[in-house]
Amino acid sequence: MAYHTVQFSTSLSICTSFISRSPALSLYPAAPFPTSSIQRLRSTTRVLASSRVQCVADNSKQVSNINGENIARRSANYQPPLWKFDYVQSLGTQYTKESLYAERVENLKDEEREILKTLEGDHIAQLEHIDILQRLGISYHFEAEIQSVLEEIYTNYNNMYSKKNMNLYATALEFRILRQHGYQIPQEVFNAFRDEKTGKFSTDDHTMAAMLSLYEASFHMVEVSHALELPLHWRTPRLESRWFIDMYERRQDMNPSLLELAKLDFNIVQSTHQEDLKHAYRWWRKTGLGKLEFARDRLMENLLLTLGFAFEPQFSSYRRLGTKVNAFVTLIDDIYDVYGTLDELELFTDAVERWDTSGMDQLPDYMRMCFLAFHNFVNDTALEFLKEHGIHYIKYLKKAWADLCKSYLVEAKWYYSGYTPTFQEYIDNAWISFSVPVILVNVYVFAANPTTKEALTCLEEYPSIIRQSGILCRFLNDLETSLDEIKRGDVPKSIQCYMHEAGVSEEKARQHIKLLIRETWKKINEDRVADSSFSKTFTEIATNVVRMAQSMYLHGDGYAIQDRETKELVMSLLVDPIPLKSYP
Repeated sequence: MAYHTVQFSTSLSICTSFISRSPALSLYPAAPFPTSSIQRLRSTTRVLASSRVQCVADNSKQVSNINGENIARRSANYQPPLWKFDYVQSLGTQYTKESLYAERVENLKDEEREILKTLEGDHIAQLEHIDILQRLGISYHFEAEIQSVLEEIYTNYNNMYSKKNMNLYATALEFRILRQHGYQIPQEVFNAFRDEKTGKFSTDDHTMAAMLSLYEASFHMVEVSHALELPLHWRTPRLESRWFIDMYERRQDMNPSLLELAKLDFNIVQSTHQEDLKHAYRWWRKTGLGKLEFARDRLMENLLLTLGFAFEPQFSSYRRLGTKVNAFVTLIDDIYDVYGTLDELELFTDAVERWDTSGMDQLPDYMRMCFLAFHNFVNDTALEFLKEHGIHYIKYLKKAWADLCKSYLVEAKWYYSGYTPTFQEYIDNAWISFSVPVILVNVYVFAANPTTKEALTCLEEYPSIIRQSGILCRFLNDLETSLDEIKRGDVPKSIQCYMHEAGVSEEKARQHIKLLIRETWKKINEDRVADSSFSKTFTEIATNVVRMAQSMYLHGDGYAIQDRETKELVMSLLVDPIPLKSYP
């Protein structure tokens, strides 16, 4: 019973935050939280924002175009890459999958399977334990066992509890875990806890006591502040695991064997990530594209993004491909946003649409260099897909990249003509220009099992999960980067478009975008549980793309500006292993 008591308080914070703050439900007004925690978070954000390095356009640089004419090229004055080639190649760890630590992990996994067996029949204890496994980042080792538990709970869901024996905590936990795994639990299950007259939650004394003890405990206050900043459902799993391992170590009910398993597994998987990173850096140096100094050279951050999308060791091939995709997206984006003239951009877009190198002579040198490397990369990717997966995939890749370049060209034309699009015009183009479709089209082959003709046809038209992920990523980006991007010569973003169209202040526009973020999250949640031709792995990666954008733009532009929060993320996820120690 002691296990349940401690777990009740800890998990209650997660469930309470999920119900009142997450758009997965949004059934009721948000419950009031201590203003001191919110004020601290807002104060921290203001301090961080005020210390940002501003990227300002510099139009004084004179460069010749293909006709030998001197033209002014814009520059965003991006920081050079923080992580150098030799440093990355020097990364290493004793925690490899060939080490004795890997053998210890296998023994600890066997111990964990025995623990799972002891919880059979106690559904709440099983769900609590699954929640811990997920947050520690080790649930992927026990997918079969977890699936068996959830299937049994879902099958007996309607008959599991009589109404008089139900409680808010248990219902919220079941709803969150089952929904997370794709089970269609109706949100009406919470109606049993609403007062028929007021429509508000009516909680029993035990629940209220647990909530009070939660706020009074200093340890739990750390967790509450964490949940207030972002609800668990919006957080990137790998980042959450690194944070939760530290939190779990402080808990009174901490299981030493489970903690050791989480730390060892994190370190071993980190060694795989380091090998992915070294591979990407060697490839990037070979392309020579890092010499194009007008563009952001962000290979480390690009790898960081991909491990946020899918950190598990079996997705190494995807991370390596995804890092290269992200690198080309960034380079091409900076060509359209910063460096290229409109005439050059139209030529480049035409070359991509035709997928023909014969027109390269019309391009300036920097574009020739980019297009040839890019053209070869996409063709090589398609060839690998054909050899390894038996899929003729080139037309899907070409379409996704062409759509991206066409969306960039639309924005360039808006900029050069001084046109402010309507809010809807902006969104209709921006969900593509954020690059989510091209990222997910590339990941599909790795996440599909098996690949079907129907899914490929749907993929070509961009299903809702891709569209909504693109929209949400764009909103998250705009909230934190729009002012800097406009200063360096970019088009108006969603905030400015809404201000112009609705005639409202910037603050009102920001509030509107935040509301749309919540609404779009609801649509993504619907897509996750709806019948679909796409695998659970694919929809999870599509969701993680959004979660990673949420993390990268939480306190500003964590992609362009490397030396603050993003540097800390790199060190904790890719460089520093978690220290081990003995427990009594």
